[in-house]
Amino acid sequence: MRDLTALSQLPDLELALIQTELAWQDAAANRAHFAALFEQARGADLILLPEMFTTGFSMESAALAEPENGPSTVWLQEQAQALNAVIMGSLIIQAADGSYRNRLLWARPDGSLAHYDKRHLFRMAGEHKHYSAGDQQVLLEVNGWQVRPLICYDLRFPVWSRSAGDTDLLIYTANWPATRRNHWNRLLPARAIENLCYVAAVNRVGEDGKGYAYSGDSQVLDFQGDSLLAPGAASGVFRQRLSAQALAQYRERFPAHLDADEFVISTRS
Repeated sequence: MRDLTALSQLPDLELALIQTELAWQDAAANRAHFAALFEQARGADLILLPEMFTTGFSMESAALAEPENGPSTVWLQEQAQALNAVIMGSLIIQAADGSYRNRLLWARPDGSLAHYDKRHLFRMAGEHKHYSAGDQQVLLEVNGWQVRPLICYDLRFPVWSRSAGDTDLLIYTANWPATRRNHWNRLLPARAIENLCYVAAVNRVGEDGKGYAYSGDSQVLDFQGDSLLAPGAASGVFRQRLSAQALAQYRERFPAHLDADEFVISTRS
């Protein structure tokens, strides 16, 4: 269980969310596009990119996958070092075992990497036929903050997001289509309220190569599900500062996490 005294003494966390269009299945073009935007994110502690930020949400896993140490991974590490920030976003990776993964990379300023493989694959688009699901939750650290990163469809499964007071910030990186934006906008506050934590969610805008439209709706919510940042459908770099002291004080006043049910997650292959 998170120590509230230690939490209250952490520095504020500065987020930068990049909501933008993506070039369809063109990793080099997307890397160049994000590199041009990164200067606006300088000074942030954590920079958030959309799901499959190098390609858009594509099922062409075999054609588009990069190896674990491929050009986009190396580029992400270089950018994190240059900006002195953690940068995260997902891309198509062929893992060492040969499987294809929708993998979120967490690139630190010191050049090290962590990752999370998307657990819930969006079967309505056939994602489960082209990618292998992850089976491990991760809890990562930035400036003492405990952060749980998740990917898009994971949002619909509250057990996988559940932290019972250990997580300070839940992050969802997504390619969430406009046709289901109401689901996105209702589920995100629920995840914040039930976990008593901040939530940051980054989506894309524009239209992909299959004609699906994306409305953006990237946002940051506080531990009561109230909006702190909501750029709507605008493109750009959007920043928000989070207070660890405010989070600790709220958990002290309203410690619902102490009454949470204990459970064990059993993943299905």
